[in-house]
Amino acid sequence: MASRGRRGGAPAREDELRHDERVEQQAPAPQGPVLPPPPPVDYGVFMQGLVQAMQTQAHTQVALQAQLEAQVRLMK
Repeated sequence: MASRGRRGGAPAREDELRHDERVEQQAPAPQGPVLPPPPPVDYGVFMQGLVQAMQTQAHTQVALQAQLEAQVRLMK
């Protein structure tokens, strides 16, 4: 299995190294400025914001559902 159809271990390793070198040479150079790493995340604040967004979405959904039901009643 390790030779993947080739005879002998050395030629396979040389081919793999050559393949790795070709991949490195073909990789495009990064374009633009290199950005610094992002600041650390305060997960407590992140979770509070996430919960608030979910609550807002739930309230909005309830309000829209009520509006839709009111419109349906008016059409009857």
